Amino acid sequence: MRRIKIGVIGCGMISEVYLQNCTQVFHHVLEVVAVADLVPELAAKRAKEFNVPTSCSVEELLANPEIEIVLNLTAPVAHTIVNEQILNAGKHVYTEKPFALTREDADKILNLAETKGLLVGCAPDTFLGASMQTCIKLIEDGEIGTPFAANASIILGTPANGNHPNVQNFLKLGGDPIMDMGPYYLTALVAMLGPIKRVTGSAQKLYEEVTITNEDSPRFGETFPVEAPTNVAATLDFDNGVVANLQATKESFGYKPKVEIFGTKGNLVVPDPNFFGPFPEFPVVVDVEIQYPNFETKTIPLTHGFSENSRGIGVADMAYALQSGRKHRASGQLAKHILDVSLGIFEASEKEKHIHIASTVNRPAALPVGLKDNQLD
Repeated sequence: MRRIKIGVIGCGMISEVYLQNCTQVFHHVLEVVAVADLVPELAAKRAKEFNVPTSCSVEELLANPEIEIVLNLTAPVAHTIVNEQILNAGKHVYTEKPFALTREDADKILNLAETKGLLVGCAPDTFLGASMQTCIKLIEDGEIGTPFAANASIILGTPANGNHPNVQNFLKLGGDPIMDMGPYYLTALVAMLGPIKRVTGSAQKLYEEVTITNEDSPRFGETFPVEAPTNVAATLDFDNGVVANLQATKESFGYKPKVEIFGTKGNLVVPDPNFFGPFPEFPVVVDVEIQYPNFETKTIPLTHGFSENSRGIGVADMAYALQSGRKHRASGQLAKHILDVSLGIFEASEKEKHIHIASTVNRPAALPVGLKDNQLD
């Protein structure tokens, strides 16, 4: 298998783990040849850290004829315009979530890619990790019988208590709990249970503005407007009849994730979809468990690899797909469906009614059991 040359646009905080994995874990199929950022110093820093040959402007990266895939790690508001530039340069694109902030922008990118015969991929790819793939296998093997209900919640602290230098982005659409953290949970649920056909919900915000109270924050004392809902609850109806509840908020303290799938033969406790496998540094569920009708609880060993932080596995999977002709798993179609559901929740709250989801998607193919040496096929 040849190594697919890739470029990275956006060299902020999230680029570190992507570059680490693309240059070390998935170097058998990926070769990072250039990085770019609007701040040249950031690109130069990342290039030096990860031995990337070239740091350059976005225009120079897109003009490089060797690059086949471009990884878009820009801010959510820039995703669509950068994705469009990448596709118009004749390159496949893999973007960070959210895929877009409107359905129209998502459709524009998917239609452009189809016209040009190019692939579109999108984070999150955590559903390809050890924990989620183990849960998918358990469901497919009938270990919990027929799933009929699910419960998912992600309870996060308020951005006012954090120390992120761009805290204002978490108060806008794209940094809100549904568009920022929701994709991990919604993608995991779709990967396990299939597409969602109808949603209803309530989207609220506790305050109209927040003042940064963390003295360690570079923005300490500054006040920012809250432009997007920060406390959201939704009911999700799946094509297969499963009914799920989702709660997502950035108005609390600490970090409290939870996912459960209820079946006719047992209840599946799912580890945090924000991670690939056990993450003992956080006081959260780290094991896959099944609770049986006789009240016995059984911890299930992980059946798959990629239990470490493997962000970038979706890009590697796209590189495999380019060479084999199979479909890539973290696809633009999957991301569009997640966006449809997310925006549907907001619309349901605004219009006070059920919203039927126009898009659908097939469940991504599960990874085979027994893969070796960071292989994906």
